[in-house]
Amino acid sequence: MHIGKSYKLRDFIIWTRRKLYVLVILGIIPVVLYHVLGLKWLAVPWTVVSLLGTATAFIVGFKNTQTYSRTWDGHTVWTSISNASKTWGIVCRDYFEDPALTKRQIYRHFAWLTALRYQLRENRIWEVTDSAHNAEYLRYYTIPERQHDFTSEMLKFIPEGELELLSAARDKPGQLIAMQSRDIREVFATQAIVPAQFMELQRMLGGFYNLQGQCESLKDTPYPRQYAIISTIFVRMFVLLLPFGMLQEFDKLNDHITGIMSGHMIWLAVPFSVIISWMYTSLVQVGESTENPFEGSANDVPISQICRVIEIDLRGMLGEKDLPPEIMPQRDILV
Repeated sequence: MHIGKSYKLRDFIIWTRRKLYVLVILGIIPVVLYHVLGLKWLAVPWTVVSLLGTATAFIVGFKNTQTYSRTWDGHTVWTSISNASKTWGIVCRDYFEDPALTKRQIYRHFAWLTALRYQLRENRIWEVTDSAHNAEYLRYYTIPERQHDFTSEMLKFIPEGELELLSAARDKPGQLIAMQSRDIREVFATQAIVPAQFMELQRMLGGFYNLQGQCESLKDTPYPRQYAIISTIFVRMFVLLLPFGMLQEFDKLNDHITGIMSGHMIWLAVPFSVIISWMYTSLVQVGESTENPFEGSANDVPISQICRVIEIDLRGMLGEKDLPPEIMPQRDILV
């Protein structure tokens, strides 16, 4: 997540420059064919292009609204996880008389957060973090889940025996919640907690499972492919036809221009078509980078940072002094 005032224009142009190269070529070819080779019949009526541009703007706007909603849903879920985690720490500290049990429950919760964030960082075929323009931007920041081994991170919070039990599980975060439930049931069997406390703890574990499911739903359900492809098709059609639609419009300017540009005004169709087309293609690229809120792009929900803040706060509740440092932004990007 970018937390600075704004992306720099230079960085944004570098991020989209590959499309700019293509747009420049698509802008030059029609002018050469029309003006240099004399193929006047290639000109497309501006009305046709403007209607297509209007329809494309609606479709791209709809898609970007929906993709932003996905990222906002991701922020909402992780805000709930953060609040519920801190409540879990308070409840465990106050309900359990055994400090070792309290620490085990809280540390296993850290393991659940770790397993969940590693699961959410897994690659999906529709995600775009490793595409050329995004992969290049990764030099500005690092994704912790790609820098640190899963096993070593988990061993900070749970013993090797529990980690071995998780190794064969497909749903590792869910297995950790099941371990929490088993421990609480055993504590309840010793009458160390009353039924109301037992029910409250079980309700909170069910809440964690529900929040995990919401994260998995966002992760494993891509933006509907039918809308994604129609948006891509319309934008490509528009940027392809736009230079042809501008040919006659700029050619007409030669009737009113004298001097060095007389007879050559049509060449202005190149920069103007590039600017307009770049606006559309950039909107599509921004939408794609917002579509999957957990993949690790610069615009994602900063789940690694949220987990670290939760760990610091809960370990502070345990009275620990040797706390891990907060994850700081890298070039104004939090992950």
